[in-house]
Amino acid sequence: MTTMTRFVPLRTPFEDVAGLQKRLNSIFNDFAGSVEGSNAGFTPAVDVYEDADKLVVKLEIPGVKQEDLDIRLENQTLVIKGERKFEQTEKAENFHRIERRFGSFVRSFTLPQTVNTEGVTASSDAGVLTIALPKKAEAQPKQIKVQVGGSRQVEAETAQ
Repeated sequence: MTTMTRFVPLRTPFEDVAGLQKRLNSIFNDFAGSVEGSNAGFTPAVDVYEDADKLVVKLEIPGVKQEDLDIRLENQTLVIKGERKFEQTEKAENFHRIERRFGSFVRSFTLPQTVNTEGVTASSDAGVLTIALPKKAEAQPKQIKVQVGGSRQVEAETAQ
C-alpha cells in the first residue's frame, strides 16, 4: 500500500516577518489608534477643477475659523495656510478615542500662466472653502463662426 504525503510549500523568513508585522500592527492600531490619531496633523482634502472661464480650488475645512485662515498669491503660487484648533470642552482623561485631526496646515498650488490673479475670490460654506481663480481673457475659449461657402466664393471672385 502506498502512503501519500501532503506537500507543504516552503515559507521564507520574509513571509513570516510580514505576517508578524501585520498582526502587531492590528493589535497596536486597536489599542493605540487614538494616540496615533491625535498626534497626526490635519490636512484638508482638496479638489481642483476648471471650467471655461475659471480654475476652482475647494478645500474641506470644517471647524477652521475665518480668522485662522491665510490665503495668498505668491509668484504664481496659491498658498493656503490655516489651523484647526482642538476645542477642549471635556477633560482629556475623559476621552477614550480621538480620531478627529487638528493642527496647522499649508497647501500650495502652482498656478498656470492663464490665471488672472487680480480677480480671485474666496468663500466658505458648510465647511468647504471655495477659491475661484478667473482665467485671462486670451485663455478663455472663443466661439468661431463657420461661414457658408457661397459668401466666401463671392469674396474670392471680387478679389480677382
